[in-house]
Amino acid sequence: MSDPLRQRRSRIVAVTNQKGGVGKTTTAINLAAALTEHGKRVILVDLDPQGNASTGLGIEPDSRAFTSYDLLIDAVPLASVIQKTAIDGLMICPATTDLSSADMELVSNEKRSFLLHDSLRQPLVDDLDVDYILIDCPPSLNQLTVNAMVAADSVLVPLQAEFFALEGLSQLMLTVREVRQSANPDLRIDGIVLTMYDVRNNLSQQVEADARATLGELVFRTMIPRNVRVSEAPSYAMPVLSYDSSSRGAEAYRALAREFLAHHAVQKKG
Repeated sequence: MSDPLRQRRSRIVAVTNQKGGVGKTTTAINLAAALTEHGKRVILVDLDPQGNASTGLGIEPDSRAFTSYDLLIDAVPLASVIQKTAIDGLMICPATTDLSSADMELVSNEKRSFLLHDSLRQPLVDDLDVDYILIDCPPSLNQLTVNAMVAADSVLVPLQAEFFALEGLSQLMLTVREVRQSANPDLRIDGIVLTMYDVRNNLSQQVEADARATLGELVFRTMIPRNVRVSEAPSYAMPVLSYDSSSRGAEAYRALAREFLAHHAVQKKG
């Protein structure tokens, strides 16, 4: 029997950016896979109606018996929704296009912002014995993303190293602040990870300089390069760490996982 007073083991991290095409889902999948190489057990919650994280981990649409929609709307227990993936230690709570209607259905629910929180923070979730729950958010600041932030301990923001990259980030930061003030005062920003970085491109270097000048230590030292293997891996329904383990992209996500874990180790000591 679960003890509701025991300390929750798993850390919940929302991977979010309202701008599409910034490597959000790619980062969620590959960071999750990289964490398993450190012996961590991970659940990836696909909260994007496009279901790309589910497809990218080889979960076919017709095999998604229960989904994150059922988790949110029908309060189906997380243990009944998650599925194993080909990566040892990595499970996924899949999504389908059904999730696209959730925003409308949540409007009339007075606990609409806390549904994911309640699903992921039940004592029974600890029985799943996972270290991290990563949430792949939709590319918008809608009710699904707010649910993720209310449920999360922290937020990880992939930021594309291209023109206009920093535009919109202020709105995301404002949303984080609003969630802190209204629903989740303990929410923290794990950091900003620059993606699709091209060291040969002056623009990438300028975006990096601007990001570090503006956000300081919030920007991870690790940057994810623009890499063809990273782009190819989803079409083979696997993380780049499995698709081409020695590629620059795979090594970058391993470095990100090491930095991510070191960051959390420091927080625990503090």
